[in-house]
Amino acid sequence: MGTEASTHALFFYESGSVGFSLCKALSGNRMRRFFLILFLFGHAALLPASAQSMDEAPLATTTTPPVPANTDKVIDLDTVVVTGSQPGPGLWKVSKGDHTLWILGTLSPLPRRMHWESAAVQKVIAGSQEILESPGVKVSTNQGMFRTLLLLPSLFKARKNPDGKSLEELLPAAQYARWQVLKKRYIGRDRGVEKWRPVFAALELYDKAIKGSGMTHSGIVGPAIDAAIKQGKPKITSTVVTIKLDSPKAEIKAFSGETLNDQDCFNRTLDRIDGDLGTMILRANAWAVGDVDTLRTLPYRNQFTACSAAFAEAGIVRKLGYDDLDKRMERTWIAAAEVALAKNTSTFATLPISQLLQPEGYLAKLQAKGYVVEAP
Repeated sequence: MGTEASTHALFFYESGSVGFSLCKALSGNRMRRFFLILFLFGHAALLPASAQSMDEAPLATTTTPPVPANTDKVIDLDTVVVTGSQPGPGLWKVSKGDHTLWILGTLSPLPRRMHWESAAVQKVIAGSQEILESPGVKVSTNQGMFRTLLLLPSLFKARKNPDGKSLEELLPAAQYARWQVLKKRYIGRDRGVEKWRPVFAALELYDKAIKGSGMTHSGIVGPAIDAAIKQGKPKITSTVVTIKLDSPKAEIKAFSGETLNDQDCFNRTLDRIDGDLGTMILRANAWAVGDVDTLRTLPYRNQFTACSAAFAEAGIVRKLGYDDLDKRMERTWIAAAEVALAKNTSTFATLPISQLLQPEGYLAKLQAKGYVVEAP
């Protein structure tokens, strides 16, 4: 199901019949994300507009959720990450008559050392006739395994600055000094990243900061849901939008030669690690203990809107035309949800919890169509 995608959207890479498993086998999460960033040009480009609007939400005064006694301190932070067995949030319920769509609100990152008590969700999956995958984008190159392997050197080259400059040469002195402090703390002595484009260096730092703070982007919710699906064998319905790339090598080459205006993305990533990491931990803790009220009050600010804007200015993006992906994903998911509600007594789905809490999100659209929506 891929329920813990870090960007509010589920991404797939597909190469002919080889599919997502090839990319996973080749390089793991980092390579999958890197490949998709090149072609989808940033995470927030795939977010519904309503989710993006939270990016600049003011910080709210919050209360730390209950924390079990067994905790691990987070680097340089007073906030601690919950551990042990945790229930997670309850399910949202969308219904029409006696037909129900049950939705689990997912979140990333989550506490790395928690165990999700998934029995209630697994029971719903066992009693459901259909599972809706999370909305997202599938990139198809229509190429086989060997030709895909040949793309890897070009992909690694594309993340470097086209003129060979280092971050120290590109960034203002004060910004580079901030980078050095955070890089030393979370990445270490890796010198190769100094030659990367600011946007890729920033995302690498962000991932390492998440890991260093006791959180993770994967391995908590997805495996439990996948196990329940394999046991019950319900129908799986994809709600992803497919983008076909006819000449991926040429598109990578074109991207490699372009200079990105990505310093704002870089700076906002540093800001988020410096000032918002504690809020991310609070949010992860709130999800873990099922505190939806606290999740409503915590801001969902992120740097990905700025990072997406950096990619959106590239000429290759305008050529490929990715302007309406968010609307296409919304239409695809809502259409699948309505079909499932019409024919099934029980359907299970996952959506990013930020989407579920949005006043103009997917659930609001279903409610406007006459469906009954109940929060946990």
